[in-house]
Amino acid sequence: MRHGTHHRQQPSATIAKRGQTDKCRKTRTADLSPHAGILRYVEGCGTQEIKLETLPFKISERKRIVAIRTFENIRREGYVYVDKTALIYRLVTTGKPYFLSRPRRFGKSLLLSTLESYFEGRRELFEGLAIADLEEAWQEYPVLHLDLNAEKYDAPEQLGGILNRHLNQWEDRWGREEREESFSDRFSGIIRRACEQTGQPVVVLVDEYDKPLLQALQDSFLLEEYRKTLKAFYGVLKSSDRYLRFVFLTGVTKFSQVSVFSDLNQLTDISMLPQYATLCGLTHGELERDFNPEIGRLEEQEGVDREEILRRLTRMYDGYHFSENTEGVFNPFSLLHVLQYSRFDSYWFQTGTPTFLVELLQHSDYDLRELIEGIEVKASGFSEYRADSGNPVPLLYQSGYLTIKSYDSRFRNYTLCFPNEEVEYGFMNFLVPFYTQVTDDRTGFYIERFIRELEAGDVDGFMERLRAFFAGIPYELNDKTERHYQVIFYIVFTLMGQFCDAEVRSSRGRADAVVKTGNYIYIFEFKLGGSADAALEQIDSRGYLIPYTADGRTLVRAGVSFDAAARNIGEWKVKQ
Repeated sequence: MRHGTHHRQQPSATIAKRGQTDKCRKTRTADLSPHAGILRYVEGCGTQEIKLETLPFKISERKRIVAIRTFENIRREGYVYVDKTALIYRLVTTGKPYFLSRPRRFGKSLLLSTLESYFEGRRELFEGLAIADLEEAWQEYPVLHLDLNAEKYDAPEQLGGILNRHLNQWEDRWGREEREESFSDRFSGIIRRACEQTGQPVVVLVDEYDKPLLQALQDSFLLEEYRKTLKAFYGVLKSSDRYLRFVFLTGVTKFSQVSVFSDLNQLTDISMLPQYATLCGLTHGELERDFNPEIGRLEEQEGVDREEILRRLTRMYDGYHFSENTEGVFNPFSLLHVLQYSRFDSYWFQTGTPTFLVELLQHSDYDLRELIEGIEVKASGFSEYRADSGNPVPLLYQSGYLTIKSYDSRFRNYTLCFPNEEVEYGFMNFLVPFYTQVTDDRTGFYIERFIRELEAGDVDGFMERLRAFFAGIPYELNDKTERHYQVIFYIVFTLMGQFCDAEVRSSRGRADAVVKTGNYIYIFEFKLGGSADAALEQIDSRGYLIPYTADGRTLVRAGVSFDAAARNIGEWKVKQ
């Protein structure tokens, strides 16, 4: 894990003027700025002026750079490193070809950089880490590191360009034969020659193997061109097996039918293996062990105790599970930014959500309301993605918007949910412009007003404002439109849950939505093709109020109809 900022705590220096008598010698602890060169103070024997040497600030400051992806830089520059090397040692000593799927910005690049340093035999970088006590040989191997992350793949030549640049660099070192023309032939020749020239088998590391495929999902021609290129290129890893010491591919998504892995059936997919569930990401134990000073600063900043800070961090950024019955992990990108800036925010989500995910949701006829209550699926239903299936669940899981929340060992079913509040509320907010006429910069204003109106008992004001979310539905009322307006209700009440106790329901036997404020409990029932009176009658006949009768707050029933002709909220009636 990489971590931090150049946060400069004011270093302390113990200072005494040389040559003074014991009587005059005064020792003082002085706070120094990074640019302090002279300290003056008055004490005992008069004014003392002491020229200070430049202090080694690494001794007393903590560096936590969240953007560093290079293991060597982290170690040489003294940045905080969360030790994952015991797991790495298990990897390199128990297998050979691996694949790991993890969401973006989850530490995959740093993991490969660490593996690169290990296989280059750079023992000095690992001093003080777990692997230093486990490894004895520290053998150097030729390493081929292919990084597909830093490119925009919007044309066929983009993939060819980045492959060619890497191949040229490797050929500058290992040579090239005239007959090698295709990318795959050149790659195969490089592996063979590197092994023959060094006498050691080759290590191949591929970062974000699927980046070209993900960017081409909405372009069938481009997707097929990339698929053919990568299938042949990665296929070399099987035919060159006798020359290879270790192979590790990372990515966000494991594609099935695009067949880039069809020739790589020897790969061990560790994405859902429990022993590697915490290989990327930060555990609770690692957070409390390695970041106590940062937690302390958050306590001061927020004015709450340590337990509350940990609860907030957990609620906002924890909750990722990549296997059943395993310890959860924090999103490292968001967590480290919070620790760096001492400020809670949606750091990971702000880095971008692919629009194609939302478009896939819209076109798949998937009931979005199921996301918050949990989706029950088999492992095959989310561990691999088929581009022609129209099923958004695998991409939502593999991209980090859903995670494993529970497992039914009897039927081998997994329940997937949002991992934490950052993802849940960030995703709902991102959806608003796709389902309504409200722009993303106005969403927060509307949600704030919704809550203030219900806190004040102003149901009419709430309903009038809610109408804005339904303005301009562009198609005739039909089954799809019913799903559309239900999704809007779902989004609105979910977003309100950030600031008050709000629930939106999709199953039978419960009200459509419940909102609790300081003085009121609201029970909402919405009807498409029915009257507001019918909605109120359903609240009463089905006993939706019963769970709240002993609460003491004022109970408010709101029956709402949806006007098919206006394609918007029609009438509503309220009863206490």
